[in-house]
Amino acid sequence: MTSTNLTCFSLSIDDHIAHLVLNRPETLNTMHPTFWRELDGVLDQLHRDAQARVLVISSTGKHFSAGMALDAFGGELTLQDQTPEGRAAVFDQLMDLQSTFTRLETLRIPVVVALHGGCIGGAVDLVTAACIRYASADTFFCIQEINIGLVADVGTLQRLPKLMPMALVKELAYTGRRLGAEQAKVHGLVNEVFADAAATLAAAMQCAKEIAAKPPVAIWGTKQALNYARDHSVDDALKQMGWLQGAIWSNAHVGEAIAAFQTKRPASFPALQPLKSFREL
Repeated sequence: MTSTNLTCFSLSIDDHIAHLVLNRPETLNTMHPTFWRELDGVLDQLHRDAQARVLVISSTGKHFSAGMALDAFGGELTLQDQTPEGRAAVFDQLMDLQSTFTRLETLRIPVVVALHGGCIGGAVDLVTAACIRYASADTFFCIQEINIGLVADVGTLQRLPKLMPMALVKELAYTGRRLGAEQAKVHGLVNEVFADAAATLAAAMQCAKEIAAKPPVAIWGTKQALNYARDHSVDDALKQMGWLQGAIWSNAHVGEAIAAFQTKRPASFPALQPLKSFREL
């Protein structure tokens, strides 16, 4: 097992499962500049080193996260609206923030989140980019941006309609109302609701354990195919599936999976290839 303590997170990797914990409960795990820098770095590490086969994200304290730290809108991060040039720069500043949560979608491994308490504002942006969402009974979701005069702009309005009915998304986005865990489950935002945070995390870790036991390259291919199918026609997605399967097919992996099943033993599969940037060569 390896573990790393950062300012806003703790990261551990054990038995091919990475567990990233938001660990600033005294600030309600709000998202200030250090949060973004550290999350970027962790996701880059997990993407490149191939040590983990699945990522679980959980949190501490009263709420999963209260979203963007309000003081982040001051000082150097102030969005300038006095000139065309300043307003044009907003595009690039937002793209930079959006890219961090997009990393969760493009990460080579699945992402499972264990939610409790409030999932507010930017936290909704984060969790909608995950693959699987488990929630405790006290979890609620709130598109908080509209309540402070903003349009949600880091992924919620783009990803949430892929997960829930558009009419409900519009209601939440226009009013800033809270959506409770049970209703979120009914409408497909969360996979399952559990009694408390401990039970929710246990379910997330069990799911992660099952994922980590599968061939990593087949999991990678499955995530690629699902994300592609979400945004393309069935015909295009079927063609992409053919190219993808042809690229990663392994008789050895299939044989190992079948043999392990028949002999009731854990299967053994190679890890994904670690990545090295061309600039590092």
